[in-house]
Amino acid sequence: AMLRLRLLTWDVKDTLLRLRQPVGQSYAAEARAQGLQVQPEALGRSFREVYGAQSRRFPNYGHGQGLSSRQWWLDVVKQSFRLSGVQDEAALTKLAEKLYRDYCSSNTWELLPGAAETLSRCRQLGFRMGVVSNFDRRLEAILSHCNLRHHFEFVLTSEAAGFAKPDGRIFEQALRLGGARPEQAAHIGDDYSRDYRAARAAGMHSFLLRAAGQAEGPEVPPEHVLPTLSHLLARIEK
Repeated sequence: AMLRLRLLTWDVKDTLLRLRQPVGQSYAAEARAQGLQVQPEALGRSFREVYGAQSRRFPNYGHGQGLSSRQWWLDVVKQSFRLSGVQDEAALTKLAEKLYRDYCSSNTWELLPGAAETLSRCRQLGFRMGVVSNFDRRLEAILSHCNLRHHFEFVLTSEAAGFAKPDGRIFEQALRLGGARPEQAAHIGDDYSRDYRAARAAGMHSFLLRAAGQAEGPEVPPEHVLPTLSHLLARIEK
């Protein structure tokens, strides 16, 4: 069946861009540059624990709880280092501010295979394009630095929307921004519940990027699964 699509919305992290190295390694490298020895594995574990706790306590970067996303992240970085044994407050502040900036840079991120070509081709085919991402205000800068921003008419972050996926209201905002009805739109992402299922619950089409060898998650019709981004074009060619 021909999908009559006008709008494609895209998740970013682990769909279009991924971190060049694990968080623990980046954090440990920055600590080394400041003369501190911290084990990357320990830092990675600390980060996951702190990030999880902060996300539960202050969902969506503390939106509506009086926190800025910048403060939210500075707290996460400092607390991750504290848990890993760094106690010097001046060093913690310096590390946090440097890492907050570093995560905006194209040195930190790399494109997934097929990302640039697929986005270019989708635009050539005349699709309207937007981003729908659980991310903070740095996303615009990250997309610009990675030379992807020009593909999109809008970049809707959970911070700006006030809602995070899987909340359907972020998809409703995206549909308004993209001037499309749900059945004219498809969302592409790598997370089953936040991307695939949430977009479908909002009445949109959706495709799940699921690399070969990835732990099999819930059943998804094979025609909705993308082994790589390059598989998208065959699914949506007008």
